[in-house]
Amino acid sequence: MKINDKLLTLRSAVNGDRAAIETLVYNVLAEYGLEPDLDDTDRDLLDIESNYLARGGVFEVIQDADGRIVGSIGLFPLNEETIELRKMYFAPEIRGLGLGQKLLDSMIEKARKLGYMRVYLETASVLKPAVHIYEKAGFRPVDEKHTPRCDQAYMLELSEK
Repeated sequence: MKINDKLLTLRSAVNGDRAAIETLVYNVLAEYGLEPDLDDTDRDLLDIESNYLARGGVFEVIQDADGRIVGSIGLFPLNEETIELRKMYFAPEIRGLGLGQKLLDSMIEKARKLGYMRVYLETASVLKPAVHIYEKAGFRPVDEKHTPRCDQAYMLELSEK
């Protein structure tokens, strides 16, 4: 896809992408004053293929024309009815291009096609652009939260949208 003269490729992630994905995620976290947590919150990155793909989920990356991973997004199955949106991170140079909304919409549709009833997510309030995109897509705040670095949780009932 070409957006604002940037040639970008969206593809399924593999375990060989781990280091590049971790670098992206940890750099974005640092930018917002958040800490990585490979022992808990970010442990899913240790084996993307087992933690996402083999469980029936999705994990995709965005690559720039030089092959550098500049974005990531995943769907992590929680149970038969609920899938969690995880690891939606973008490098600064691809923010503001409308990719967040486009990828979120795509993941919501994938969750529907996979047969899930709802999409859950956790985020930090300092990630204001992401929170705006989630709320615009119809996600509603919920009280259940599991991730220490996140202070907000949202749910989207797929039957409503």
